[in-house]
Amino acid sequence: MALRCIVGNLQAGEVLWCFWRPCVSLSAPLSRWPCQQTRKRFLSHGPDLKKARLKPRTRLLVSLLFGGGLLAAWWCVDSEKQQKLRLQRVEQLRKAAVGQGTFSLLDHTGRRRTKQDFLGSWVLMYFGFTHCPDICPDELEKLSAVVSALDQHPSVPPVQPIFITVDPERDDVAALARYVKDFHPRLIGLTGSVEEVKLAGRDYRVYASPGPKDEDGDYIVDHTILIYLVSPDGLFLDYYNRMKSQNQIVDSVRNHIKNYIRLP
Repeated sequence: MALRCIVGNLQAGEVLWCFWRPCVSLSAPLSRWPCQQTRKRFLSHGPDLKKARLKPRTRLLVSLLFGGGLLAAWWCVDSEKQQKLRLQRVEQLRKAAVGQGTFSLLDHTGRRRTKQDFLGSWVLMYFGFTHCPDICPDELEKLSAVVSALDQHPSVPPVQPIFITVDPERDDVAALARYVKDFHPRLIGLTGSVEEVKLAGRDYRVYASPGPKDEDGDYIVDHTILIYLVSPDGLFLDYYNRMKSQNQIVDSVRNHIKNYIRLP
């Protein structure tokens, strides 16, 4: 006689029952009984399904980790590359013969100023003259608007606007004081002797040439029309011509400040 088993759904609480059938010897080991083998197969079936369900999630996790590792590696390589390019750019600017010298001029309050006074600050600098009929006022208005827009960004430090005359014979301290008050409140006007002004302009490769005088003794100065960006190290970084809009200059200055590398 042998024991035949019928196994129901144990998880559902159904009954496991057996009955005798004269086909298998009672002397057979218990582990070989169909009932025991069926029960072992049934009990091992649940965990196998759970493992099978875990496999897609495991593959997804591995894929995410692998992809994240590749992305992190690419970011590190790209960051290092950009850092090297910025360092190369700084080194090139250091070797450029623009803004490498210094100046000693009088501001619109009569105070003597040198380039060292502005170290530690971002500077936007424009060369012009107070008798300029339209271009200089327009450019100084744009420069003032740029500085005001940059002031609205908490992450951007205050930018110092500077106006250096190319017409020192007419633009004395008093004339500059009257002129700069029409623009940004932080705008500093600088003047000096003819030689001092020429030296400052020559350092930034500024062209300035007075035209012929009219019957009233008035004249126009033909000069370079650029706004210069100077870093806190006193290093010339960029320039903006008349074609550059206010928003373009703001974006450029913000980008320079964001990627700024202090000189060693």
